[in-house]
Amino acid sequence: MDRPERITIADAAARLRKPESTVRVWASRHHARKLLKRGKTAWYDWRDLATIARQLHLGEPVPATPEERDEIRSAVRAGAAA
Repeated sequence: MDRPERITIADAAARLRKPESTVRVWASRHHARKLLKRGKTAWYDWRDLATIARQLHLGEPVPATPEERDEIRSAVRAGAAA
């Protein structure tokens, strides 16, 4: 797996063009991979949040664990390379 890219909810929301509150709910509901927390600021794995957003956008189920979402990203990359 590639090295995770740390991102705050605010930055992820801006990249995804979604409200912060929406991305925060996704991160909580789907147990997004949290990389670091200092005080009130938490950093998440950008790829994990983006995968959650992708699954929701496509209307597909969001796998329960970050590891299962890693597998989805690997499969999508392998399909794109084929």
